[in-house]
Amino acid sequence: MTEFALGLAALGRPTYVNVGRDGVHRSVDELRALAHATLDAAWAAGIRRFDVARSYGRAEEFLAGWLAADPTRRRNAVVSSKWGYRYTADWDPDAEVHEVKEHSLEHFRTQWAQTREVLGVPDLYQVHSLTTDSPLFDDGPLQQALAGLRADGVRLGFSTSGPDQADAVRRGLALEVDGAPLFTAVQSTWNLLETSVGPALAEAHDAGVLVLVKEGVANGRLVVDPPAPLAAVADAHDVGPDAVALAAIAAQPFVDVVLSGAADPEQLRSNLAPVSLTDADLAALGDLARPADEYWTARRAMAWV
Repeated sequence: MTEFALGLAALGRPTYVNVGRDGVHRSVDELRALAHATLDAAWAAGIRRFDVARSYGRAEEFLAGWLAADPTRRRNAVVSSKWGYRYTADWDPDAEVHEVKEHSLEHFRTQWAQTREVLGVPDLYQVHSLTTDSPLFDDGPLQQALAGLRADGVRLGFSTSGPDQADAVRRGLALEVDGAPLFTAVQSTWNLLETSVGPALAEAHDAGVLVLVKEGVANGRLVVDPPAPLAAVADAHDVGPDAVALAAIAAQPFVDVVLSGAADPEQLRSNLAPVSLTDADLAALGDLARPADEYWTARRAMAWV
């Protein structure tokens, strides 16, 4: 069965690329409290998988503190983090640059040490936003260093973004070190507006790779102004468009984990509202996909709020 997870991209820093946020600039302590309340709601709903990243502001710190408050949580949770971007906004909502990407051996070593210090050893450690032009593909020492984590029992994966997601998935999963696949998990953007990576994810799933899907509500676009077919299906099932959008992802046979990016407990509960989509529902929703270039052009134009 498809598993739901909570991603803390919108809960570890005061701004994020998302529409429909409340616009409140919270202090570190205020956002920590909100993150912990959302984690509490997730746990109560049965969620046991949590996803953070070095670039998500203080998300690793917030998650670590919440896990430490009850030792049974870490024993029963699956924790993933990512390296590759660093957070640069320093809690300034008006910062010109919020995060900087670097796929280098030095950066990996630095961020892995930071993750271990703050969060401990995650169950899954991912390259953040692996694209086909990443220097990782030609960096043998970096690949060997990553393989060292694999040898220590840490599962390795990568996330993808952009119109070349499918190529990045295939190239990333083809990488081998010492005769074994370097990565056995992939986290990609797939939603009702952006389905281009679907065939590559299906191939990955069939090969035994763990497939996680992020940005299921298209950074809020499917919720704030839902397309008419999505709104109609949501009305028919008496749930929000977010619940339908995530249920449509869970209905895909190649998906193992669906990430909720909820920014508060109420959003999380709305995301998880039970809904059983019919074949007719899925057919109606299947016409919403846009060309990948068009989708990602709009995504890049979104502001940090």
